[in-house]
Order: sequence, then C-alpha cells, then structure tokens
Amino acid sequence: MRTRDSFTHAIRAKAQPIWDRELKHPFVRGLGDGTLPIDRFRFYLAQDYVFLTEYCRVFALAAAKAPDLQTIGVFTRLLDETLNTEMQLHRDYCQRLGIAKSDLEATAPAPITHAYTRHLLTVAYSGSIADIVAAVLPCQLGYAEIGTALACEGGSGANSTYAEWIRTYSSPEFIAGAEKLGRLLDDLTTGWPPRELAPLEINFLTSSRYEYLFWEMAWTQSSWPV
Repeated sequence: MRTRDSFTHAIRAKAQPIWDRELKHPFVRGLGDGTLPIDRFRFYLAQDYVFLTEYCRVFALAAAKAPDLQTIGVFTRLLDETLNTEMQLHRDYCQRLGIAKSDLEATAPAPITHAYTRHLLTVAYSGSIADIVAAVLPCQLGYAEIGTALACEGGSGANSTYAEWIRTYSSPEFIAGAEKLGRLLDDLTTGWPPRELAPLEINFLTSSRYEYLFWEMAWTQSSWPV
C-alpha cells in the first residue's frame, strides 16, 4: 500500500481532479451501469488494442533498462499480462461483436491514441526507469481504481456486456500489479530531491490527462478529421 508521505501518494493526490473527472465520465459511467452504446465500446476496443500494442513496447524497453533482476521481473510480468490477458480480452470482445481479428490489427491510431503512445514511447526511449514507471502508472492505477469503483457500485452493469471488463480490472491480480508498480516508483525515488522528482511528476500528470482524453475520444469516437 502507498503511505501518505510517499512520492506516489503525493503525485496521485495532485492528479485527483483529473481522476475525479475520469470516474464521472459518461463512458466510464456507461461501463458501470451497462448503458454504454455498443458502437462507442467497439471504437474503444479497437483504439485500446492499438494502445496496448505500443504499451507492450514500453514495457519491453523498461525491462531492458531495469537495474536488477527483480525489476526486470516486474516489467516482464506486465508485458506478459498485457499480451496474454488484456489483449486477449479485447480480441474475445471483438469476436463476440463481429469484429474480425484482422480488422482489429489493421486499426490505425486515432489522434489521441497516437499522441498518448508517442508520449509513452518518448519517455521509454529517452528517460530513466523511474521516468517510465511514472509515465505508465496512471494507466495501471487508474484502471484498477475505476474497475474497483464500478465493481463496488454493482448496479445493472453486473450482468451486462461490460461485466467481464469490470471483473478484469477489479481483480485482485490486476490491483496487486498496479500497487506493486507504485511501490517500485517509491523505492526508485527514495531520497531524491524535489528538482529530480519534478520531471516524474510531469510524466505522471501528463499520462493522467491522456487517460481522461482517451475516455473522451472513445465517447465521441473522435478520429482524424481529414
């Protein structure tokens, strides 16, 4: 668990207004109560599949930059779970919704997907392992918090099309992985002065904003205008 004097807790608290808007977003609310229009979910699935493909590259780069075997293990586990659990969840959903795997894999990134993944890959290529953790943490913690909140609310979404999505991101395994990443960031930054922590905070807040924009993109089905 994050302690109240930890760096992870501090940056999470600074991002609270962003994360509050995420949880209240109509896309997220629709997932929870089962009222989300299926066309918007289809758009989300395809774009998140594109995102997760690039996310795998970020985890691979993080494993390569990891300072020790234990940290390599953290990122190889995240890579395996993304490849074999999250992406399979998307493929299974798409199959049920009549979206062929070939169409899913041929999906081009929408503007927000492109911008978010470029942000993460830029950090992964040019930053330190701590930079990478700060940049990917909002996705991991955010999905765990949203999944947990929706699962606790129950409601009509409990047996809806989106119940499997909620179960995945509220599972003890997913939550434990997200919390482990938060502890890693605290361990990596122990004793760092504020000037060295500032860029990590920027990475975290930037990714948090992109997380909100991703929900908004899916809700409006926003793609390239020309």
